[in-house]
Amino acid sequence: MNALRRHRKLTRVWASEPGWRGWFSTVNHTDVGRMFLATSFFFFLVGGVLAMLIRAQLATPDSAFVGPEVYNQLFTMHGTIMMFLFAIPTFEGLAIYLLPKMLGTRDLAFPRLTSYGYWCYFFGGGMMLFSLLFGIAPDGGWFMYPPLTGPLYSPGINTDFWLIGITFVEISAICAAVEFCVSILRYRAPGMSLDKMPIFAWYALVTSLMILTGFPPLILGSVLLEVERAFGLPFFQADLGGDSLLWQHLFWLFGHPEVYIIFLPAAGVISTVLPVMCRTTLLGYGWVVAAAVALAFLSFGLWVHHMFTTGIPHMGLAFFSAASTLVAVPTGVQVFAWIGTMWKGQPQLRLPMLHILGFFVTFVMGGLTGVMVAIVPFDWQAHDTAFVTAHLHYVLFGGFVFPILAGIYYWLPLFTGRKRFFRLGEWAFALIFVGFHGTFLAMHWVGLLGQRRRIETYDADAGWTAINFVSSVSGFIMAIGLAMVLIDVLLHWVVAVRGERNPWHAGSLEWVTMNPPPAYNFASLPHVDKREPLAGDPDLPVRLAKGEGYLGDPFVTWRETLTVEAASGRPDYLVIYPTNTRLPIALAAVTGLFFLSLLIKVYWLTPIAVFGVAALGWWWVWSQGRQSDLGPQDVGRGLSLPPSGETDRSPGWWGTAFLLAANATFFGSLIFGYAFLWTVAPAWPPPEWLEPSLLELGLGVGGVVAGSVGTRVAARGNRTGGAGSSGLLIGLAGTVVAAAALSTLMLRVPAPGGHAYGATLLVLAGYALFHALLTGLMQVFLIARIRRGYTSPRRRAEFPIVGLWADYLTVIVVLSLVVAHLPGMLG
Repeated sequence: MNALRRHRKLTRVWASEPGWRGWFSTVNHTDVGRMFLATSFFFFLVGGVLAMLIRAQLATPDSAFVGPEVYNQLFTMHGTIMMFLFAIPTFEGLAIYLLPKMLGTRDLAFPRLTSYGYWCYFFGGGMMLFSLLFGIAPDGGWFMYPPLTGPLYSPGINTDFWLIGITFVEISAICAAVEFCVSILRYRAPGMSLDKMPIFAWYALVTSLMILTGFPPLILGSVLLEVERAFGLPFFQADLGGDSLLWQHLFWLFGHPEVYIIFLPAAGVISTVLPVMCRTTLLGYGWVVAAAVALAFLSFGLWVHHMFTTGIPHMGLAFFSAASTLVAVPTGVQVFAWIGTMWKGQPQLRLPMLHILGFFVTFVMGGLTGVMVAIVPFDWQAHDTAFVTAHLHYVLFGGFVFPILAGIYYWLPLFTGRKRFFRLGEWAFALIFVGFHGTFLAMHWVGLLGQRRRIETYDADAGWTAINFVSSVSGFIMAIGLAMVLIDVLLHWVVAVRGERNPWHAGSLEWVTMNPPPAYNFASLPHVDKREPLAGDPDLPVRLAKGEGYLGDPFVTWRETLTVEAASGRPDYLVIYPTNTRLPIALAAVTGLFFLSLLIKVYWLTPIAVFGVAALGWWWVWSQGRQSDLGPQDVGRGLSLPPSGETDRSPGWWGTAFLLAANATFFGSLIFGYAFLWTVAPAWPPPEWLEPSLLELGLGVGGVVAGSVGTRVAARGNRTGGAGSSGLLIGLAGTVVAAAALSTLMLRVPAPGGHAYGATLLVLAGYALFHALLTGLMQVFLIARIRRGYTSPRRRAEFPIVGLWADYLTVIVVLSLVVAHLPGMLG
């Protein structure tokens, strides 16, 4: 088979539907990555317009441009859009598009999950835009502090849009994080061990692990606040045993890692693009990886430095102040590695390099002001002033937007297959750089003079007029520069001037593909033995096109790729992907119906939506698998590998493990909230404790243990040639018993509307009951699969997945029951 016939055959297998219909059914990572990026930059445009409206309001004293209510919505939505609808989705889109190409594979681990995540983002973001257009947008700040956002002070629907819409959008982030973790660890080119991975993949992996552990506390806080608003459960009401500081802890457990979740992907772009611009390799690859990992760990120990003025004990102030200054060390390691890379190379002042230099200047300045606000006495003075707003923008704009613009111009020839014709980008950079520093240096100044943030106007005699006017004019200059970038990119896309395949002469695998890349990425998969495969083998593109790599002889209808062992990169098994489907958009729409029913308080729709999600989820999983054994398959180069469904650690198992890690963080945050209220909140102890029940405790613990053991017995029975149904029936019975015990507990909790103790126990038991029902549904599903012939001693991949859920259920039910019953026993 020659290269052209191979290309046509692979294109028929991998291509999306032609025309606009393909947008709704595609599961190809290239298409979905483009859709993510286009949508995120649309939200960037909206957020930028809101920023200009804010600056127009503050340009003059006593301004009547907008009133206080509209202004509150403007600054709330500006922060919300930039943090949740632009920054994180831009990372997701860039990683979805690039990672398979960089890793030498044909797609991400779960293509349909990628598509589902996009549509959740699209619908959730649309919900937020709807609120903005109709004047009912959130108005409590992007941090949504209670009691301001509680039912007493914010009785309308504005706050509910934030709580429900952002939770909906965060499904997308969790999906992407699971996707990236599994893809980076398992879906790489054969031979690509961890120490040979592209540096961007390391940053994406660390960022994804941070999302899995950083987003659940915010999701929990959003759920608790919405439950308080909708049903009157007092988690944040001090007179009923709650505490508004609980929200701040949960929010900043997310909020400070969020800063590094935004920065690290941008640092990955810098570490990828800078060596190419300097015609050398990255200095200190191992040190940079270690610094990224250290930064991720340290970022979770800094959240309280946002709360220095809330009455934290002096020992806590000292600890978190020291930790906040310590975070400068791994950041400095990366910066000095980049400077060393420029020193040993030959920097070329091309457009991506201009944005990288803009990043260096801006981010270092933002880091220095960050060290300033980490010092408690200074933070007490600057807290809640425009100085903090300016610091935030220096870190986020300097640490994210400049690198992303560098990445856009660097990878634009890969996206389009064309070269730049007009030269607007250099002028745009100058306007952005000058406008940004004019805007936010002035904001530092006026903040030190005492201007509070989130104020809609100020008096003429405050002495801030000239500074604010300069800041606003500079903001519009920056906006003009960003608009020129958009025009430049559109002209690049439209003007048909073909470019060379690898215009930067880079050595990484994404430049091995055609420009723009085909739907299948690689005609055959490469074997990698160095970090920059293309640099040492310029003939690699031709050899892969000829089918000299793995999977060079495509099957008629299968979308195939390989996985590798996580550490060594040795080929592990064959993966057969699902094809185009509208299931992701359908499931996202029904998921959106669930959130919409909560938003508009039409609760009879909620169980219908839950049933719809369960039915579509059943169909989603049922459509996979086979009713006959395949056995090892020839993957080329004299190697045969088993398909993923005939292994113990399938991609689904890995995805489940990472999803449960996020789930465990959510549960841990719930336990933390319970302990925090117990020890800190006023109005404790509660009027009455839960009456302990040894029968309830014994049935719950015994049921989940039986459920876990039964699932393991079923897996063992299947492996030895038995059906496995009997073990699953035992496991299902145990799960049902545990669900009954949890239901009884929910009915017995003391007055959940009267004290935070009962409210917390109700949520804790409800969380465990939900997982019992979910695990029971999985056990029923697996019994049905066994009876329809989808399992065998070879086809055993589904048993370990259900076993993971059963084991997790055991842990959370035991802990929930002990936490609920122990106080009454001790009392």
